[in-house]
Amino acid sequence: MIPACLSDDWSLCPEREDISAEFTRLLTAAQEGGATIAECLMIARQLKRGDEQSWHREWKRLAQANRHRAGAAFAEGHMATAQRNWLRALNYYGAAAMPLDQADERRWVAVLAMQECARRYLTARAPAGEVVTIPWVDDHALQGYFLPAASAGGRAPTVICIGEPGHRKEEFLFKLAPHARERGLSMLALDLLGDQRDDYTDTLLQRRDLESSIASVMDYLETRGDVDFDRVAIVADGWGSSFVARAVLQEPRLAAAVCDGGLWDLHERSFFASRFAMSDLSIVPVPHAPLMASSADCPVLITLGEDGWLKADRARQIVQKSRLGSSDIVLKVFTAAETGAAQAHADNPSLANEYIFDWLESRLGAAGRRS
Repeated sequence: MIPACLSDDWSLCPEREDISAEFTRLLTAAQEGGATIAECLMIARQLKRGDEQSWHREWKRLAQANRHRAGAAFAEGHMATAQRNWLRALNYYGAAAMPLDQADERRWVAVLAMQECARRYLTARAPAGEVVTIPWVDDHALQGYFLPAASAGGRAPTVICIGEPGHRKEEFLFKLAPHARERGLSMLALDLLGDQRDDYTDTLLQRRDLESSIASVMDYLETRGDVDFDRVAIVADGWGSSFVARAVLQEPRLAAAVCDGGLWDLHERSFFASRFAMSDLSIVPVPHAPLMASSADCPVLITLGEDGWLKADRARQIVQKSRLGSSDIVLKVFTAAETGAAQAHADNPSLANEYIFDWLESRLGAAGRRS
């Protein structure tokens, strides 16, 4: 039976799209171990209409319960249960923080709790993960979680997973890490925020060189003795901007990339050209040259859902017009019939990530796979 607060299409609080989208994300996270459906539905029943604080209060309470179970399991040597509960706890803390204003101290408290759960998860994992700090610009460093491949020993192919400005890396621990682990890949989960609060996003968005962060990450990975530096790929999770695509142009050391391929840069250029009747697209200002309008040294995969913000036919048109004969650019469109068709594959990220990591495995030649 559908809880009273849910509509027939499983949206929560139809008047609040952000809340409904977050609830959908939590339900789909259950597929990868970031939630349980029963817990999500329980919270949906407990939320009170007209009480905006109930969302934060109920998800925080659930996060604390999972965190407590994780600690108890860890103390008794049950590492698998500890890991599962810490992953759910960090995701629930993230949900609790989501609707709060960036200046709300409760948001920062929830973020710190989320990060603590992530660190505890890393210690319980085998092989253990580690928190890494990567110098970027003079006044700001990047922070990441490095998860070694399951086949410990020697150098392993590695995938950098990074989100858009403002996105936090903790979600990757359940959303992407299992796919990397199953294919014998190490993973570096990364965000641009570092140890800053969420309001630092405004400062990040003012930067015109976000892509330079990827060069700093590559410099760091080159120093690690457990990374096969000839087999390093990057996955841009989210699809909100093209900074990773621009980084691919400037970073010849990458072996493969999954990103938007510069589609948004090209789409915006085309939009402004048509809006102002410009026949010469080169005079339309865009931050940098789009990936598909240049020569990239590594293969690139672009995935999108047919029901996303950029329609599939438009994406195909842009790719066909922009692709160079020497460029290895693959466009995969997920249809509504197979799911994964929503923006950023929000309706079924598991399906999209299986495709993405299979593609990466074939490009990197990953070995030593373990379940």
